[in-house]
Amino acid sequence: MSAAAPTAASRRRFSVHGVDEAPSRGHMVKGASFEDAALHYIEECHPAADAEDEVAVFVEDCETGERQCFRVDLATGETAPCD
Repeated sequence: MSAAAPTAASRRRFSVHGVDEAPSRGHMVKGASFEDAALHYIEECHPAADAEDEVAVFVEDCETGERQCFRVDLATGETAPCD
């Protein structure tokens, strides 16, 4: 049996922006997790990649204020915490 798809209630609001951008440039994105929000942002906004074909973004939970940074490999879609 497959897992149920996330419901609208399980999707949280995040503000996402590139690490070189001011937080005021953040885009509102809904996602099931921080990583999910980062990937949705990249799909929607198409930020420029660095020399390694990666994008670094800050993701902030709009409800709790918790903030995480991720590097996303555009070739594979893999996410990793920023250094």
